[in-house]
Amino acid sequence: MLLTPQPTPIQEIHDAVFDQAGVRLLIKRLDLVHPLISGNKWYKLKYNLITAREQGFETLLSFGGAYSNHIHALAGAGAEYGFKTIGVIRGEEHKPLNPTLQFAVDHGMRLHYLNRVDYRHKDSAEIIEYMKDEFGDFYLIPEGGSNAMAVQGCAEIIAEIDQPFDVIACACGTAGTLSGLIAGLQGQHQALGVAVLKGAGFLGDEVRLLLSESGNQQYENWQINLDYHFGGYAKTKPELLDFMRRFEAANVIPLEPVYTGKLMFGLYDLIAANHFQRGQTVLALHSGGLQGRVGFEI
Repeated sequence: MLLTPQPTPIQEIHDAVFDQAGVRLLIKRLDLVHPLISGNKWYKLKYNLITAREQGFETLLSFGGAYSNHIHALAGAGAEYGFKTIGVIRGEEHKPLNPTLQFAVDHGMRLHYLNRVDYRHKDSAEIIEYMKDEFGDFYLIPEGGSNAMAVQGCAEIIAEIDQPFDVIACACGTAGTLSGLIAGLQGQHQALGVAVLKGAGFLGDEVRLLLSESGNQQYENWQINLDYHFGGYAKTKPELLDFMRRFEAANVIPLEPVYTGKLMFGLYDLIAANHFQRGQTVLALHSGGLQGRVGFEI
């Protein structure tokens, strides 16, 4: 099973704020890596798909919220590579389905809903056994796709970057992409995660666990910023949407409010506050998920 990413460009973002701070901002357009498996999710799923195929699984099962980029990408991957897919969704079913879940259904995914109490225990042996009784045998991918194989895949992003940088930044939900970037950097340069969840102080422990599980050493050249969640996962505020409108008008690069909008807002704010050293180049990862725009007045 051969999975080769589509080459994606790096674009420079220009703004008077950057000139004043003496900082360059680049964006790696991972949103262009695959038409169905968007952004960082392509890299997180790569070795999970290879392993599932090698082990003879026909069905993939994973977990996510109603706006999960991971669920969207998993459905696309199933359609692209011939797997059945099951998405276990947090909360109750709402009709009509939002664009993320409608895409999943349209691409063959079977949806199953777990109430929020049970969802908190989704990794327990009891819930997994319940799922096996319900659906039969499946290859299990954790929420957000973040496991040791996701780290292996995301580490390969670094080798695809053909321009010099000092800091690489990504939106951070389950820490898999950030962990992969840290592994790929091998102690060189800096990695910055911008948390999109409220109360995400646990993400540092997740990074350390994922680095350990993937056989990497515990590097120290990274940090996670917790200041730009805008109220929590998939939540927004008017200033975020206003920023996205201005950014898109100036740069003709689409964002979405769940991940990339928060990332870019945070980077602009940090650059304006002189968080980065004069002369540094910051490279932001566009993690795709543009279906998350639908329903927001952007």
